[in-house]
Amino acid sequence: MTTGRNRPNVVAVNIEWELVETGPADAERTVLLLPGGMCSARSYAEIMAEPSLANTRLVAVTMPGHAGAPPPDDFTTEAYARVTAELAKKVEADVVVGFSMGAMVAYEMVVSGGFAGPIVLLGSSFSPPDEPAFFRAIIRLGSVLGTVPAGVLKKGAQSMTKHAPVPAERQHELRADFARNNLTDMRRGLQAYLHWLHRDDDPARRLCESGAPTWVVHAEKGDGALTEHERAVLQACPTTQVVTLPGKVFFIPNEVPARIAEIITEALAAT
Repeated sequence: MTTGRNRPNVVAVNIEWELVETGPADAERTVLLLPGGMCSARSYAEIMAEPSLANTRLVAVTMPGHAGAPPPDDFTTEAYARVTAELAKKVEADVVVGFSMGAMVAYEMVVSGGFAGPIVLLGSSFSPPDEPAFFRAIIRLGSVLGTVPAGVLKKGAQSMTKHAPVPAERQHELRADFARNNLTDMRRGLQAYLHWLHRDDDPARRLCESGAPTWVVHAEKGDGALTEHERAVLQACPTTQVVTLPGKVFFIPNEVPARIAEIITEALAAT
């Protein structure tokens, strides 16, 4: 069931998925939205409220093991990509959008052949240098200190919401979603993420060779980075567009929803 665009309906699909859906149920196009780590489907509220997407069916999902959702048996990126590709087929998604960890899953969906694209990757990381050294160090400390480092990251993420240019009530909602995260699940997920970053299989080249129409979106500051090699490969790739947002942006879906809606519209036009 779908409600009005300003009041998205939360639908419990099964023990693994929680979806938030807006837009006409019989829309010609459907977009699947994958949130960042520790975030819920509700983190896409700003984008889902954009007028330019009013006639598009938008389906946001809380990833298993994040924001209080039941954890998966397998936290590997490959496993996430498999189950999410199945979900994309179920909701008949034409475009998949992923932010941060969700972008990693969207990437793996196309390079593994689980989804043909188009995809929009927001604040994606492809290799260790794309992530800050302190972030990688905290994840590694989880092997020695258990869930303590995950707790530090959880508190830090909650604090970051104070800087998001959204109303105070909305900041509270984002913090509440971060608070729902289970530290053991976080630790397992972060370690699997770091392992994926260290695969050293030239991810930018793999993305280009997938042939999937792709928009890689990064801010000048705040959301990680691309290595010189990754940027050069992606800019030279005929199926990939690299979009740089001006200034410092951390929560891309919440801070610049109108610009992301424009990019999603471009991706829909490529289907």
